[in-house]
Amino acid sequence: MEVVTKELHFTTKGEIDLVDITHEVERIVEESGINNGQVLVFVPGATGAIVTIEHESGLLEDFKRVLGELILKGKGYLHDRIDDNAHSHIRATLLGASEGFPVVDGKLVRGIWQQIFFVELDVRPRRRKVVVQVMGE
Repeated sequence: MEVVTKELHFTTKGEIDLVDITHEVERIVEESGINNGQVLVFVPGATGAIVTIEHESGLLEDFKRVLGELILKGKGYLHDRIDDNAHSHIRATLLGASEGFPVVDGKLVRGIWQQIFFVELDVRPRRRKVVVQVMGE
């Protein structure tokens, strides 16, 4: 089995910024030389997440609105005494830090409307890293 690990680096705009990383992940898979296996897309950090969602402006705005309604900002969370971003951590925990996808015939397998997004959940712009690891033969 072969393993290829690459990193994506980018800057976000702050609280609930969605960054489409689909094409970069596809490029890494194709350049890895791995024909069949899987790819892991992972964000090291407690206030970022990886999700799949259709890249349609109305749906992305709906996602932001619903996420904000589900986990409200400024609700007296204990962590806010240390850093005013407890809601960011809770949102990240519910969304998850990674997604996995099959690799078949050297291509990332995903649904036609299923794009891969990094979700910035922290309260300020951040410099982010996403680890993309392709495994297989």
